[in-house]
Amino acid sequence: MIALFPHCGFLSETSRMLAIALALRARGEAVAIATHGGPYTRVLDASGLPWTLLTPVMDDPRCQQYLNGIVTIGKPGSRLQSANELRASVASEVEFLHRCGARMAVIGFTLSLYLSSRVAGVPLATSHGGSFIPMVFERGLAPAPTQSPVPGLDWLPGFAKRWMANHGAPRLRHPVAFLNEVADELGVERVPSLAALMCGDLTMVTDVPEMLGIPADELAAWQPHGHPAYRPGTRLQYTGPLFATLDLPLPSAVQPFLDGSRPTACVVLNSSTPDFIRQVVAGVRAAGLRVIVGATIHELGDLAVEGEVVVAGLLPNHLVMPKVDLAVIMGGQGSVQTAMCSGTPYLAFPLHPEQELNVALGMRQGMALGLGPRHMTPGKVTAAARRLVGAASFKAAARRVQRHYVGIDGAGRAADALLAHLAQAVPGATASPAVEVA
Repeated sequence: MIALFPHCGFLSETSRMLAIALALRARGEAVAIATHGGPYTRVLDASGLPWTLLTPVMDDPRCQQYLNGIVTIGKPGSRLQSANELRASVASEVEFLHRCGARMAVIGFTLSLYLSSRVAGVPLATSHGGSFIPMVFERGLAPAPTQSPVPGLDWLPGFAKRWMANHGAPRLRHPVAFLNEVADELGVERVPSLAALMCGDLTMVTDVPEMLGIPADELAAWQPHGHPAYRPGTRLQYTGPLFATLDLPLPSAVQPFLDGSRPTACVVLNSSTPDFIRQVVAGVRAAGLRVIVGATIHELGDLAVEGEVVVAGLLPNHLVMPKVDLAVIMGGQGSVQTAMCSGTPYLAFPLHPEQELNVALGMRQGMALGLGPRHMTPGKVTAAARRLVGAASFKAAARRVQRHYVGIDGAGRAADALLAHLAQAVPGATASPAVEVA
């Protein structure tokens, strides 16, 4: 039995955990799914898989606070969870792990499992870090950000910002203080740094060597070797792209926008505000593009304009993006890889260092542009959209990138990596009986 803990405040993490769960079941491994709640529990409902709601429950406002906290986690004074909430989360997670007889916990930003897994005595696997991993910092691959995490430092030269991007996360301790206070109470292993908060005992690197620039054999051979920024047992393994392929119908109102008769953009900015989205849509329209808005959790019906702007809810973006000329996204790895696998250029507004890296990978290939959210104006969006759609080089680069991902089953590779890790940890281990926990 493998237990998966999606944080349902994130569509990407919810869809990742579901994809891995289905791949594990296809391999004969029983799975159990549990979450503390969030707006995307409806995606779990739609999957038909049983799942458990854990206490304390995160309602939609609390999830939004948590998401905001992720964005500001590296800033002095920020605290993602209170000690009481964390203690209660650990207690319910440990009880769930014991009740279902889990051999492993797999998470997507349910960070309390860094402690719960140790209390329960099971290995922890992660995918939420994407490509934001130790070897990126060691090789200086993290980019100078499109906007500094500290607004007053935007004036720094690029080389200084790159140095900070590659040396900051392994050195930052205060972002994980909220975990370590409770870890000490429980007598379990601490989380040494912000960089360690992106890694598990098995760290699934959800990309391919051609894009990240680190050979697979070198990544698999990496070990902390006593580095104080990481837990000693941390291991890395490529598993390939892992983005949402939601089994949703394409809304009838959206279909006419995919006929190729006019340049069209798909705007999906889940982690932003309604006002930000409105300004971006205005900028994209001024570039002469029709717009499909994936509103998800926002009320944006006022943006609809007959034949020019259609507003939909949750979309099957893997079906939409291949048929549009431009994707306009925040910079999460899921949306970036959806655009990459679709061969579609993108304009992104990365919120934090992990997203900065995701966006930079496409920029280095010549298929994307990034704009710091603080620096966004409708005029800058218009100029970027015109450039991305008007210059054939961006589309050609997007097609080249697309070829790197053809035929790669990221969910299947993730499932295989999880089972292989368990077999190595427990020689002779086999798949557990197919018993589901509701």
